Amino acid sequence: MLQDLENHFSELEKKILQLQKSYKNLTEEFSELNVEHEELKKKYDEERRKNQVLAEEQKNIKLYSAISGNPEHNRLMKNHINRLVKEIDFCIAQLQNSGL
Repeated sequence: MLQDLENHFSELEKKILQLQKSYKNLTEEFSELNVEHEELKKKYDEERRKNQVLAEEQKNIKLYSAISGNPEHNRLMKNHINRLVKEIDFCIAQLQNSGL
């Protein structure tokens, strides 16, 4: 009976040690994955910013192309001019409403 209890205790002790090792390994892996996640997040943000810059540059190139007379981008130029006119009209309306 005592021998059985000692065997059970020994088995429990082994299982506890194994669980501790597993827990330690998992916490280390979690830390590594957290670091990797942060690095990937930074890379993603950087790439997103680059993408926004490139999209803005592409928009500007199309606009410059339209200004220079490229017939492909005439519609873009007209839309841009219309948008600017609407902004100017809005500003004028605000100035008139404010009494200036």
